[in-house]
Amino acid sequence: MAAPTDQRIAVPIDDPNADTEWNDILRKHGVIPEKPPSPTPMIEEAILEGRRIAHENRLEGKELDELDALEDEEDEAFLEQYRQKRIQELNKLTKKSIHGSVYPISKPEYSREVTDASHNGPVFVNLTSSLGTNVESRVLSELWRQAAKEYGDIKFCEIRADKAIENYPDRNCPTILVYKNGDIVKQIVTLVTVGGARMSMLDIDNFLVEVGAVDEKDMRVVKRKRDAEEAKEEQLMGKGIKSGNLKHATVDDDDDDDWD
Repeated sequence: MAAPTDQRIAVPIDDPNADTEWNDILRKHGVIPEKPPSPTPMIEEAILEGRRIAHENRLEGKELDELDALEDEEDEAFLEQYRQKRIQELNKLTKKSIHGSVYPISKPEYSREVTDASHNGPVFVNLTSSLGTNVESRVLSELWRQAAKEYGDIKFCEIRADKAIENYPDRNCPTILVYKNGDIVKQIVTLVTVGGARMSMLDIDNFLVEVGAVDEKDMRVVKRKRDAEEAKEEQLMGKGIKSGNLKHATVDDDDDDDWD
């Protein structure tokens, strides 16, 4: 027969994580492990930190006229700090904006305009379709023109795919090639991975950031992202109001039925 000290006693445990006096006794004697710290304080701290950062960066991406419109709402010194920062950014972009439009190139020009030019900065090439029915190719060509206009510090080129590469299949159009220091560093075949025919300037921004052509804090990137988020919020609010009005109308109709 086993000694009393060797006998194992089954201790009833309902919920080892519950805050009960019985569980405190069990933890004290090492029967159950100490309760892990609650994640709530850490979550609350992360939320507060996120709000603090968002508040500090609330003026990021705003244009000069938008900053001027906030004179009655923001501290003047804080506002002036952002004005000067924005002016410096604009001056810097103006000096670097040496392009401003898409370069239509031919095969004999390719080496000079793309490969060699990429030693001075990234060069983006759009290999277009020879068919007018290729919707994605038409979409990208339009975005290319807009991107070249907004990002004048980056070189955007365009050439028909079959003129650049003999027998290049049209089903692979459009194709995006990114050159840096004479080499292709990124290639996208068709727009299937970047939004398809619904690709937008937001996708172009993300792509430019991904390949290191612009910084994620670039005022053009930040502004478009912020505008898109605000538009989405307005759309959701509009849907909420519309839904609320519909529900109210339905209740009113039910009330009218009661009087029939």
